Amino acid sequence: MKGVVLAGGLGTRLFPLTKITNKHLLPIYDKPMIFYPIQTLVDGGIDDILIVTGGNNAGDFLKLLGNGKEFGLRHINYTYQEGEGGIAAALSLAEFFADNGPICVILGDNIFQLGIADSAKAFEQQREGARILLKDVEDPQRFGVPVFENGKIVRIEEKPGAPKSKYAVVGVYFYDRTVFGIIKTLKPSARGELEISDVNNYYIQSGKMTYDVMKGWWTDAGTFESLLRANNLVANSRL
Repeated sequence: MKGVVLAGGLGTRLFPLTKITNKHLLPIYDKPMIFYPIQTLVDGGIDDILIVTGGNNAGDFLKLLGNGKEFGLRHINYTYQEGEGGIAAALSLAEFFADNGPICVILGDNIFQLGIADSAKAFEQQREGARILLKDVEDPQRFGVPVFENGKIVRIEEKPGAPKSKYAVVGVYFYDRTVFGIIKTLKPSARGELEISDVNNYYIQSGKMTYDVMKGWWTDAGTFESLLRANNLVANSRL
C-alpha cells in the first residue's frame, strides 16, 4: 500500500502566518508540521509516499524533505496542485502514483498520538472498499460527522450545523483502486469543492465502508486554536 500526504491549499485560516509559507511547514513543537503525517505513514509500515503540495512555497518542501532520508526513506514523490478544489480534487492528482493499487491518504495538518498501524493492517486484510478512522471530539461541527443507525454508518455529513453524533472523521482514509473513478463522478459542493465526504458516502452506499474508533489523542492544526492545541499535545507527550 502506498501513502499520500495532502499538503496543498493556501492556509487562509492561519493568515498572516501563512503569508510567506505553506501551512504544513509551520512548527508543531520541535518539528515542521509535515514531519508528523510522514512519520505516521512510515510507522504504519508505508514507505512509498507522495506529497501533494501547492501555492507559492512548494519548492520549500523539497528543500526541507529531500528524498526522505530523515525518515529512513530512499525516495519521496512530489506533485503540484494548482489552486484549491477540495481534498478529493487534491487526491485525484495521486492517480498516477497509486498505479491501480490501494492507498492510505493523510491530511498534512493531522497529528496523532498512537498512529495508524492497526488500521493499515486491517485494511490490507479487507482487500477492497474503504476504511476511515473516527474520534469523539468536542466540536464535531468542524469536520465530517458520521450518522449511525443500529451501530452502522449510513452517511457522513460535512460540517453539519447540528451534528448527529459526537464523532469526527479524522484525516486518514484508506481506499482501494476504485477511488479515482469515484472522484471523477463528483460535482462541486456549495463551497465549490470536491468533498471527501462525498467519496466516503459513495463507499458507504455501496456497502464497502468500514471504520475504526481511534485510541489516544488526535488533532488537526488548521486554525489558530487547533494549531495551539497540537503544539501543547505534542509538547506534553514529550515530558
